[in-house]
Amino acid sequence: MVMPMTKRKRRKYTAEYKAETVRLVRESPKTIAEIARDLDLTESALRSWVEQAVVDAGQGAAGALTTVEREELARLRRENEVLRQEREIPKAAAFFAKEST
Repeated sequence: MVMPMTKRKRRKYTAEYKAETVRLVRESPKTIAEIARDLDLTESALRSWVEQAVVDAGQGAAGALTTVEREELARLRRENEVLRQEREIPKAAAFFAKEST
């Protein structure tokens, strides 16, 4: 019998939890899949945490962003979007002022 796939609710984990889980992966003889099952995590999430830990340790592929760099990039993108929206407000106001005359 095939069970219908239900989408998991997105969960947030602390940096400490992720670091401890990555340490467990590195020190355990179990596979990532086994540890993910034991901790009720998706294998892909756990695998990405392990890969990110490698990058954060300075051993990642060339051009891979560390966690700090990813956070800064996200912050800058949000800031850029706010500035873009603020730049559009005077243009819209001028357009509507012109249309009403």
